[in-house]
Amino acid sequence: MRFNWKKTLLITLDVALGAYIVVAFASFNKLKEEAPVCKKVSIDIQDETTNGFITAAEIKARLQKGNIYPLNKRMRDINARTIEETLGQSPFVKTTQCYKTQDGTVHIYLTQRMPTLRIKAANGEDYYLDDDNRIMPNSHYTSDLIIATGHINKWFARNYVAHVGSTLMASDFWKNQIVQINVLPDYGIELVPRVGNHIIYIGQLPQTSYVNDRKKLVTDYVNTKLDRLQKFYKYGLAQAGWNKYSYINVEFDNQIICKKQKLN
Repeated sequence: MRFNWKKTLLITLDVALGAYIVVAFASFNKLKEEAPVCKKVSIDIQDETTNGFITAAEIKARLQKGNIYPLNKRMRDINARTIEETLGQSPFVKTTQCYKTQDGTVHIYLTQRMPTLRIKAANGEDYYLDDDNRIMPNSHYTSDLIIATGHINKWFARNYVAHVGSTLMASDFWKNQIVQINVLPDYGIELVPRVGNHIIYIGQLPQTSYVNDRKKLVTDYVNTKLDRLQKFYKYGLAQAGWNKYSYINVEFDNQIICKKQKLN
């Protein structure tokens, strides 16, 4: 009987392969059991000193409350998506990103919603509007924003007052000169300047049911009034004096109506 070397070799290779697979699985399980833990949590908040709505300490506290703060947890048990979704529920967070690196660090990167206008309405509501014209709750934020007061509901704030504010903020001159927008009961708009003891009245904002046209319509209207007012500042108040008038009405296109200060 001839010895079948070929068959013997194949059997030997099969046995060796089987042994290798057993050893590989054992090694994999051992590595799995010895999976590294999170040694560091890096929290990066964009514009933290500028916006100031959220801090790294507040982010840590929010994750700890949900028992998902990753420090000292096994890296394989840390769910980056869950961390992102939890932090994204904050009214002050715009975007969030979380990822893990091989050195045992969990990186958390956040961007904040940018406040553009403070609303303190006559009905007692107090909140912010962000750069997407969305409502942000009141907080400890203290930046020097233009304040809108008066007869403002949230719909009018988001759809009209927000565009007045963004028009003012788009100009280096007006964002420093105007400190307050006041909405009258008939929705007429008053502006309170930083320099000069007077109130500016620009009239009622043009309204439209077409959402896509609303921003341009309001922006063009306000810019037209501000251009005329700036010329009056330059050629009128520069001659007469900044405190001569108590009320300046630029509502009408063909005239500027001024009310003189009362003499004591």
